[in-house]
Amino acid sequence: MNFKVLIHYSFHFIVPLFFAKMFFKDNWKKAFAIMLLTMLIDLDHLLASPIFDANRCSIGYHPLHTVYASIFYLALLFIPSWNLKAVSIGCLWHLSTDYIDCLL
Repeated sequence: MNFKVLIHYSFHFIVPLFFAKMFFKDNWKKAFAIMLLTMLIDLDHLLASPIFDANRCSIGYHPLHTVYASIFYLALLFIPSWNLKAVSIGCLWHLSTDYIDCLL
């Protein structure tokens, strides 16, 4: 396993656990599960051909990885619902992780 893959998947699975425990102390298990479920935004990769390309940056390429999508995810942060805040943080962190992957 190379460094890029290790960073990418650690950021997708371990950092959300840290966020859940930090921001959602009373509901951290549910918040962690929600943040893991936000990885479903990767289903938009099924619209691409090829579905996976190790050299392609997801940011700006796939519909749920665009600036418009990120604005929507950011807007969710301001709705007074811890569940939607967890969705927002999960999606925004997912995009951040994918962007870091693009930089590597």
